[in-house]
Amino acid sequence: MRSDGNELSVGGFRIFFERKGKGPPLVLLHGALGDSRDWRRQLDGLCDDFDVVAWDAPGCGRSSDPPETYRLSDFADTLVAFIREIGLERPHVLGLSFGSSLVLEFYRRYPEIPKKLVLASAYAGWAGSLPPEVVAARLEVALADAERPPEQVVEAWMPSMFPETAPAELIAETAAIMSDFHPAGMRAMARSLAEADLRSVLPLIAVPTLLLYGELDERSPLHVARELNSLIPASRLVVIPGVGHLANVEAPETFNSSVRDFLLTP
Repeated sequence: MRSDGNELSVGGFRIFFERKGKGPPLVLLHGALGDSRDWRRQLDGLCDDFDVVAWDAPGCGRSSDPPETYRLSDFADTLVAFIREIGLERPHVLGLSFGSSLVLEFYRRYPEIPKKLVLASAYAGWAGSLPPEVVAARLEVALADAERPPEQVVEAWMPSMFPETAPAELIAETAAIMSDFHPAGMRAMARSLAEADLRSVLPLIAVPTLLLYGELDERSPLHVARELNSLIPASRLVVIPGVGHLANVEAPETFNSSVRDFLLTP
């Protein structure tokens, strides 16, 4: 069940978000087909040390839909307006999957804002991390899926989210969240990822950066992790054994401790 949460108007959008805890601010950015519910274990597990904020991006969860022309730069501009509206100063910013590409675009446009970055299951955009034929295939599938019944979409996507060893209850929980996807948001995120090549940003990152990946991640394979690690100065790569694309869900204690230790280290 969803909590009442918080809601505000940013740039013409209704933005819903969850907020919990006290301490240094930490902003959590979910992936495609997700929303702030994906971060339940981080809101609960990190709130003793941080002021944790998890939004529903435009076109996701309880937030309003973006126009068809909306792209990664627009998400980043809405994010900075959101951060300023709720009064966060130099937040840490953590993005998962699509959210990681948003972190990179956000840093490119607003490098003075983030204190540290955490990139989980990350890409430098699909165009920046995957072969062109893979990008084209992913985009084609995502745009077609945006028009299909939710149960069919979830059934098709779930095998690439979790390994076969994942507990059934975690798969069911994630499936329920993914089933609430917005077609407009899915199209905007897929087109944003397909067009984004953020490799030029990587060597310019001048803040500490943690890369967090699941060992069995099929959507963001470890060769992508190693490339980002090699190109981002002062970055650290942590691979969580035995889990897939959603390491924050499958291994929340390891995920949270890695984030906590990294962010609290001077």
